[in-house]
Amino acid sequence: MNARPCPFCYRDPTRVLAEDELTVTYKDGFPVSPGHTVIIPKRHIATLFEATDEEQQALLRALNRAKAMLDDAHHPDGYNIGINHGPAGGQTVPHLHIHLIPRYQGDREDPRGGVRWVLPEKAKYWD
Repeated sequence: MNARPCPFCYRDPTRVLAEDELTVTYKDGFPVSPGHTVIIPKRHIATLFEATDEEQQALLRALNRAKAMLDDAHHPDGYNIGINHGPAGGQTVPHLHIHLIPRYQGDREDPRGGVRWVLPEKAKYWD
């Protein structure tokens, strides 16, 4: 049986926004907002907990650089930053990637709760 190749190990060069020795900043293939980007380690690892200290630091530096690029290009009003860890956490590509999702005023009627909406019945805690 042929397994599908990892889409983050075999990247589309037209989607690469930036890279360094350890990371790649990449346009999300199924963006939820304009500018939705993922930061991925070049080494194939499934979770942040498998990343070395050096890789974790490089991922955070790349995340900051990506935010600056998106600020300049898209001028979002906020961001959601997330990592899906394991199948129960919604991870569909078993290669670590950090979502940087630009948010825009009015893109959702009430954005409070942010990432808590992954469990909608528990997201709204303020009433």
